[in-house]
Amino acid sequence: MTKQSNFVPCRYRPVLFFLLTYLFTWIFWVPAIFVPGNTGALLMMIGLIMPAVISTLFVLLSGSKELKQDLKNKLVGLYKVRWANVFLAVGVFAVIVVCSILLSLLFGQSPDQFSFTRDFSFTGVGIGSALVTILLASVIEEVGWKGYCEDSIGNYMNWFWESMIFGAIWSFWHFPLIFIKGTYQSGLMVNPVYVINFFLSGIPLGFIITWVYLASDRSVLACMIFHLFVNFMQEKIAMTPETKCVETLVVIAATVIIVFRNQDMFFETRHVGRLLEEVSEGGERR
Repeated sequence: MTKQSNFVPCRYRPVLFFLLTYLFTWIFWVPAIFVPGNTGALLMMIGLIMPAVISTLFVLLSGSKELKQDLKNKLVGLYKVRWANVFLAVGVFAVIVVCSILLSLLFGQSPDQFSFTRDFSFTGVGIGSALVTILLASVIEEVGWKGYCEDSIGNYMNWFWESMIFGAIWSFWHFPLIFIKGTYQSGLMVNPVYVINFFLSGIPLGFIITWVYLASDRSVLACMIFHLFVNFMQEKIAMTPETKCVETLVVIAATVIIVFRNQDMFFETRHVGRLLEEVSEGGERR
C-alpha cells in the first residue's frame, strides 16, 4: 500500500522519442547514400545504434528511479525470460517459413527453396560481415525499441494498438536503406512490389515481437533472440522475393491467431499509466 502511494508515474514521451530517433538515424543514413566505402559504412553503423543511444538517454535523463531499474531488469534479468515461449515463437516463425514456401509452390516457385543459401543477400556494412551485421542489428535495435520505445506507446493504450503503431513506425524507419548500395533493402529495388512488401510485413511482425516481449515480462533478451532468428531465417533460407510476399500473408494469418488466443494480453488496459508500478525504488519487478 505504501509503495503504491509513493509511486510517481513516469511521463513517457513517445512523439519526441520517435522524432529524435528518425532525425539522428537519418542524419547519418541519408549521407551514406552518397558516400561510398568505409566512410559510408561508418555512417550506417552510427545510424543503426541511434535508437539504442536515444532510448538509453531518455531513461537516464528521465529522473525516474523506477524507469532506470526497469531498463536494468529488462536487459540483464535472465529470470524474466520465459524460454518455453521464446522457443514457441521461434517454432512459429519456422512454421511460417515452411508454409510460405509450400504455398509458393502453387504459384510455380521452386522446391529448392527448402535449402540454405551459400551467401547473404547483402554485403554487410563494410566494417563487418553480413552475419556480424545481422547479429548487431538484432541486439542493438532491440535495446532501442524495447528499452524505451514500445513502453512509451503502450503506457497510453492497449498493446494491440501499440503493436500497430510501433510496427508501422519501426518499418518505415528503414526507409533510407533502400537507397544505400549493399543493403538487403536496396536489393529489393528491382521490383516496387518487393519494397512495398518489406514495409508492410513489419506491421504484423510487430505484433509477434510484442507477444514475445510481453510473454517474457517485457524482456529485451527474449526479443533479441527472436529477432536474430527471424533475420537469420530470412537471409539463409533460399526463399525467393515472390515467396517473401506470400510469407507476409502467412505472417498476417499467424498474427490473427496469436492475437485471438491472447486477447487479454493485447486488449487489456490495466497496465495503462502503471507499467512501472511494480518496480520498487531499489529492487526488481515482482
